Amino acid sequence: MRLLPRSLSLRLAIAFALVAVVLLGAIGLYLYRSLDREISWRDDQALLGRLERMQALLEDSTSVEALRQRPQLYENMLGNRDSLLWLLDAQGRALIEINPARLAIPPLPAGDAAELTDTDGARLAWRRLPGEAGLTLVAGRMLVEREQMLAAYRVKLWWALSLGALLASVLGWLISRRALRPVRHLTRQALAIDVQHLHLRLDESAMPSELEPLRAALNQMLNRLEQGFARLSRFSEDLAHEMRTPLGNLMGQTQQLLHKDRDAEAYHALLVSNQEEYERLARMIDSMLFLARAEQPAAAIERQRFALPALVEQLCDYFEGVAEERGIQLLDETEGELFGDPEMIRRALANLLANALRYGASDSPVRIVSGGSGVGWRSVSVINLGPPIPPEHLPRLFDRFYRCDPSRAEPGDTGGLGLAIVRSIMQLHGGEVSVRSDAGVTEFTLRFAETPA
Repeated sequence: MRLLPRSLSLRLAIAFALVAVVLLGAIGLYLYRSLDREISWRDDQALLGRLERMQALLEDSTSVEALRQRPQLYENMLGNRDSLLWLLDAQGRALIEINPARLAIPPLPAGDAAELTDTDGARLAWRRLPGEAGLTLVAGRMLVEREQMLAAYRVKLWWALSLGALLASVLGWLISRRALRPVRHLTRQALAIDVQHLHLRLDESAMPSELEPLRAALNQMLNRLEQGFARLSRFSEDLAHEMRTPLGNLMGQTQQLLHKDRDAEAYHALLVSNQEEYERLARMIDSMLFLARAEQPAAAIERQRFALPALVEQLCDYFEGVAEERGIQLLDETEGELFGDPEMIRRALANLLANALRYGASDSPVRIVSGGSGVGWRSVSVINLGPPIPPEHLPRLFDRFYRCDPSRAEPGDTGGLGLAIVRSIMQLHGGEVSVRSDAGVTEFTLRFAETPA
């Protein structure tokens, strides 16, 4: 492949030239062989005709000697200096000879039938005449003229082949340039699309059917890029907003305290408050790093089978204190096993439980339920009672930094990244997370494959 030029137009031109050389060469070879066979057949028929006419002259003459006295009868029949004629007796001596090339009398095989043979650059036809004299007629033709004519024809064929290949190359280049015009048009359209014009799409007008799949694929890629840039822009704005709040608190409180001298108790209170903001920033950064690692194409998880009730029991023990403060009862209704990364699944369920405890109604249960959700799938649901999530928030609920009610942010939360982390964990497992919220019941469901994909 390195020997081929990078230009498609030049490749097509070379391909056209090769096809022309092969095709014209095959046609030229066929015509050359056909001409050679046709000339040979005509010469052979002419030689056999001369034998017939010479035999007729001998039969009409009283003797061979009388025919030798009248050479104009057969010399005119030969017509040119390339023709040969012998009349041989039984001992092979020439009684009549017309031999401008001074060729030796050819040895003839035994037999009475007319024969054709090549010898010393000449084509010969011979026939033994009936009678007791044992005479033999030999007619011949020198092959020089035929070879010269065929050589001239070969030269013309080579010229035609060369010019045909050259013409095919030029025409192939022109045709390929014209045929690739839609590709250049597509390239110009693609070059016009940059970060500021991601809304533009490749036009399908006058697009050949062969390029339609490429155009559609590029437009789909542009759609994904536009959505990705929009998410990135929204993520940057949300990140700046989320980090501005703790940084503003840190700067404002510190500047206020440093405005004048304070006692040790005031400095201690400031450090405690700053510590909370630092922890909030640390949790946010940790969550962002987890999301970044989870979305890498090479991200891998260590799957194994584990008992789901044991994992949920540990989580219930962990959240027991928070649940008692809010009067919420944690109900473990899980059973069976899951196939996946236990630590990641623990984190996903912990985020869902923290979300349920934060937004669930007081003095109500939070249920963790497992079950089947189709052949080859298992589900784990976290269900809480409380105000339903408005429908307009559901599509964006798993976006980064998205909160239905930003005013309800509390110390210790994940900065709006908890549900985004849950979605990333499910994507790594080849599963999915969904939410349903109506009639005072909110249910988050994780779907896992029972066996690895």
